[in-house]
Amino acid sequence: MNPPRVSYAHLGAKVNDKHLASLLRFFQSGAKPEKDDGYGVEIEHLPVRNGSDRAVSYAEPDGVETLLERLRPYYDTDKEFVEDGHLLGLSRSGISLSLEPGGQFETSIGVLHTPEELLDVYGQFRNEVAPILDELGFRLVNYGYQPVTGFADITLNPKRRYAVMDEYLGHVGSYGPCMMRASASTQVSIDYDGEADAIAKMRVGTALGPIISLFFRNSPYFEGERNPYPLLRQYIWDKTDAQRTGITPGLFDRRFGWEDYARDVLSTPMMFVDLTHTPEAKGLSEDEQEFPAFERNAADIYPDRELNDYEVSHLLSTHFNDVRLKNFVELRHWDSLPIERAELLAETVKSIFYEDDNFARWKSFAEGLNITDVELAKADLQARGMGARPFGRSMEQWQSELGLSDTRPNIPGDPVHPDVFQR
Repeated sequence: MNPPRVSYAHLGAKVNDKHLASLLRFFQSGAKPEKDDGYGVEIEHLPVRNGSDRAVSYAEPDGVETLLERLRPYYDTDKEFVEDGHLLGLSRSGISLSLEPGGQFETSIGVLHTPEELLDVYGQFRNEVAPILDELGFRLVNYGYQPVTGFADITLNPKRRYAVMDEYLGHVGSYGPCMMRASASTQVSIDYDGEADAIAKMRVGTALGPIISLFFRNSPYFEGERNPYPLLRQYIWDKTDAQRTGITPGLFDRRFGWEDYARDVLSTPMMFVDLTHTPEAKGLSEDEQEFPAFERNAADIYPDRELNDYEVSHLLSTHFNDVRLKNFVELRHWDSLPIERAELLAETVKSIFYEDDNFARWKSFAEGLNITDVELAKADLQARGMGARPFGRSMEQWQSELGLSDTRPNIPGDPVHPDVFQR
């Protein structure tokens, strides 16, 4: 007899059944029963001024806003993202450009099937942006954290969502403002063929992600000093907001499914409300369509009906688990990487999740874990770096099992190999 099913929704929170059905429908819409093995790669870049390496802000002269404006002719005019008269994003077939809160410049590339496609699309972006950056006097660098400028000296982009997030995350955790203003990542998104496959991939990604992250670490600096943490990105996110970051609650319970994930999302305070695509809000002012919701969840805000895809996407985008479920599985562990290492990371992800025999092995491995096992592995990696033994295996064993030949980063300031630190 199975023990009683545990609810991982927040205690006492209301969940609307129609909203729940909307998220389940959205997850099902992403299923690809016919094997495609497509993936997407997001690489965030830190804008730093030539000469000083200080962070470049959105609004400063010859800053990030100017860069976006200068890139405008290369992108589709009907796919621009503008808020309050400010250009905040561009897009065309195969690539989208967007900005994270502190001016981090994100390229979202996909759907991809080969590393050559990634190199081609990203290479075209770099060829277009290089002469503009030279004229503006700054660079887009690939580190997990700003090299010189501390978070307190970085201004937020003029986006209403970010102002609200800054206030909320600045109160519920220790490192929300650091994450928003100064961190940068590489993320890889993968397909699933249905509910069981999605959950299995979330488990494998959650268990292996921190191990892979140590091999691909790329955060030599933290707040203008040498970074002391083997996994800085993990350290920051685990201390940002316990309700919406870290390991997905209940993920390693064998009965966990899409409904559990949906209930967790729907019962969490919304943080920021976006009713710009809610028909019932048509005609309301901007302040009435976008506003903070620090205590209310979806049932308190949205009408008693099924939600549209925009509303669902907004709700899912306010959760930041190590592995996030949308209408694909998003793996979020890794520092911003230069393209050659991002390519290797993507190949590693493909090998784990899209080679059938390989994935079957890792799926079986993850099914034998519980949340305590994974938390202990993360803590061990954070405490001992390359001396850790996550899940009882040395890092040398993991390097072999993951097919990683030489992943030691050739960067200044490696916290695991401090002998290479130099400024």
